[in-house]
Amino acid sequence: MKKSSILSAFAFVFVLLLSTDINAQKFGGLDKSPMDAAIYKTSRNAPAIAKVIYSRPQLKGRSLSSLAPNGKVWRTGANEAASITLYNDMKIGGKSVSAGEYSLFTIPGDKEWTIIISKDINVWGAYSYNKANDVIRVSAPVSSGDSLEAFSIAFTQGNMHLGWGTTRVTVPFSK
Repeated sequence: MKKSSILSAFAFVFVLLLSTDINAQKFGGLDKSPMDAAIYKTSRNAPAIAKVIYSRPQLKGRSLSSLAPNGKVWRTGANEAASITLYNDMKIGGKSVSAGEYSLFTIPGDKEWTIIISKDINVWGAYSYNKANDVIRVSAPVSSGDSLEAFSIAFTQGNMHLGWGTTRVTVPFSK
């Protein structure tokens, strides 16, 4: 009886060791365009007014125009189209937009970018972009600043800022 108990215990430990290796999860490396969020608040403890969720592609020696070509609809980041949630009715670039969730697309240009708020949500890239679903389109001037390796979005009081490389775009936000 002792011999069969020892063999059973040995078999149990052996199976346990094998199954641990077999069931181990395999995780890939870090995403090359990690997801980020920018939140618009009037103060640290105030409720959010707007939130943008987007992926942050890196230049890695490439030109901005090769990654976000002028005159073409861009997903405003990488991977899925950027998502923008408005918690209040807002004016973006002076045009009214109702509270809700939208996609944020842009059309880059040398002197101005077109900012597009679309009612299409949960879309990959700009491949299925449909102009008929635009809620608004506004123009925003281009300026320049220090070079940013990663595409970035930030809010300051009354503005959403997009930046990548030395390109900066500012879009007015108000209630």
